[in-house]
Amino acid sequence: MRVVELAGLGPAPFAGMMLADMGADVIRVDRVTRHHEVAESTELSEVIERGRRSIAVNLKDPRGVAIVLDLVAGADALMEGYRPGVAERLGVGPAPCLARNPALVYGRMTGWGQDGPLAPTVGHDVTYIALTGVLDSIGPAGGGDPVLPLNLVGDFGGGGMLLAFGLVCGIVSARTTGRGQVVDAAMVDGAALLMAPYLARSEWGPRGTNMVDGGAHFYGVYATADDRHVAVGALEPQFYAVFLDRLGLADADLPAQMDQASWPAMRERVAAVFRGRTRDEWCDVFAGAETCFAPVLSRDEAAADPHLAARGTVVTRDGLRQPAPAPRFDRTPATLPPPRPRPGEHGDALLAELGIDEGEVAALRAGGVIG
Repeated sequence: MRVVELAGLGPAPFAGMMLADMGADVIRVDRVTRHHEVAESTELSEVIERGRRSIAVNLKDPRGVAIVLDLVAGADALMEGYRPGVAERLGVGPAPCLARNPALVYGRMTGWGQDGPLAPTVGHDVTYIALTGVLDSIGPAGGGDPVLPLNLVGDFGGGGMLLAFGLVCGIVSARTTGRGQVVDAAMVDGAALLMAPYLARSEWGPRGTNMVDGGAHFYGVYATADDRHVAVGALEPQFYAVFLDRLGLADADLPAQMDQASWPAMRERVAAVFRGRTRDEWCDVFAGAETCFAPVLSRDEAAADPHLAARGTVVTRDGLRQPAPAPRFDRTPATLPPPRPRPGEHGDALLAELGIDEGEVAALRAGGVIG
């Protein structure tokens, strides 16, 4: 699979990382500035831009646009994360790309989508998850401020991962029908999709009062004596029984587990118990217990955790910590792809693949068309 990625920030590069991790030939078209310099990626891009080949092109020059269209002619997909209309103004929108390659899947990554009243306006992850009801659903009970789930829901889960899924689905269709199409991957759609278990639940109460949003005393996070935290998820009755036993509450006169009116008082009682020992002491108490318990680890601790280390979930290369490719395949396992390329690093090789000779490449570089 070959994917042309018009360089951008965040969600679209994350989709490119997922595809590159699985072995796709992702060609990133980096930008050349008006001073004929290559626009460097940020440090934040070191991980999510791994595994590509890079060519640096000035898309404001018709010769640069022609190079992108030549790449498109031999690709399965193109992906871009511009605001609606920008790709069209540059000359690399769906119409010219599909004219060159009718089987192309053209992936578009935006926050609001390609249409609708907000489509032309600016936004970020926080605004997309605010509008879709996600943000209001996460946070403490009693009217406290909503809690930001990093930018995982809008940018990456509801954005980049949705785009990667859409591109693969489009390519499967194109290989069956011979016809490509445009994939409109909007973060508002992806965030709403991730809310599927909750949007239609009429019995869902205010924030922080429900089973999996911190309302239940048997599903949540507790502070320990050393001001660290543990996480518990003893939903099933058999796990709940073990949970109470390890807390020393098995013989206490307690209300029924699903008596929702008792949850606030039970949460305070359980919180007081957890405050009696350190996080690591609670890990010893719950070691081997048939319940759902885990320490809340920092990023540094997670990288060294025995389970994650055994699976190689977090790897370090050249001092840079990053997640291993996922999911895992038993017949065709993925390996960590090469590091992020320098912008334009593979330009000469890619142009040679397009049949452009060395003299023309030199002229393109001298004219600022490529970097």
